[in-house]
Amino acid sequence: MTTKKTLPNSTAVFVLGICSIIFGYFFALIGLVLGIIGLYLSKNGRQMYKENPELYEGYGLLNAGWIMSIIGIVIGGLMIIYSIFVLLALKSLLFK
Repeated sequence: MTTKKTLPNSTAVFVLGICSIIFGYFFALIGLVLGIIGLYLSKNGRQMYKENPELYEGYGLLNAGWIMSIIGIVIGGLMIIYSIFVLLALKSLLFK
C-alpha cells in the first residue's frame, strides 16, 4: 500500500484564492495580484495530478483555489474598472 503525496502548493493556492476574492472588493489591485499568483502556483500541481491522479491527494483543495483565484481576478479587474469610472465621474463633476 502506497501513501499518496499531497499536491505541492495546494493549501497556498486555496488561501491565495480566498484572499484574492476578499481583497478584490476592498483593494482591487492586491486582489488581482493574489489571484494571478494563485493561478501561477496551481499550474504545476494541476499538471502533476492530470498525469498521475493515483499518486496525489489534495486536488479538490487545489482546484477550489484555482477557481477562487479566477473569481478574484475577475472581481479585482471589475473593481479597478469601476474605480476608474467613479474617478472620471467625480472629475467631470468637480472640474466643469
